[in-house]
Amino acid sequence: MMNRIPISPPNQLTLLRILMTPVFLYYLFSENPVDKQIALGIFIIAAITDWYDGYVARRWGFITRWGKFLDPLADKILTSAAFISFIYIGYAEAWMVWIIVARDLFMTGLRGYSEYKGKTINTSGFAKTKTFFQLVVIYLFLVDYIVRTSEYLNYRFGWFFDVTASPSIMFLLMGITTALTALTGAMYLNSNKKIISELFSHERHDAAAE
Repeated sequence: MMNRIPISPPNQLTLLRILMTPVFLYYLFSENPVDKQIALGIFIIAAITDWYDGYVARRWGFITRWGKFLDPLADKILTSAAFISFIYIGYAEAWMVWIIVARDLFMTGLRGYSEYKGKTINTSGFAKTKTFFQLVVIYLFLVDYIVRTSEYLNYRFGWFFDVTASPSIMFLLMGITTALTALTGAMYLNSNKKIISELFSHERHDAAAE
């Protein structure tokens, strides 16, 4: 009999965040400018659930192995979807986005696997800086896109984004985000190389025993 995922309140919010990702993309790529504004609202709500499910898990003791795996995975699915969308609307270079997405998903999978094996991989404070910078870029790009695709908003606020989100500024911000993401990934692997080595050495031993 297959093990079922424990659907605790925090896990429900996490699963909701995953389900909101395709809805966010649907509204973002709609031809209707109002739908694009709805997409931003969906992204903000999804981001709020990220904070709230962590609060609920800690406050009422709903911390589970599944939750430790699903929560960061849901975050990376949402942010990766946003970054990939920037390729299609011409806001980001594909090679930068794929470095960010590949690093984040790989590290999330590695953390999830280590938790499954009962080992904790440590993260650094610098990784939080990377995450903060990623979110700043995502919100800036989303708001700029929404302003540019609305005649009224572009008339009122376009002048502001001519400076803060010009093509050169966007390229610079994506370059910094890519560099931070790659650097924290390398630091992550280096600081946890002993634990990672133990994880995969156990896998080799288990495979040999079979």
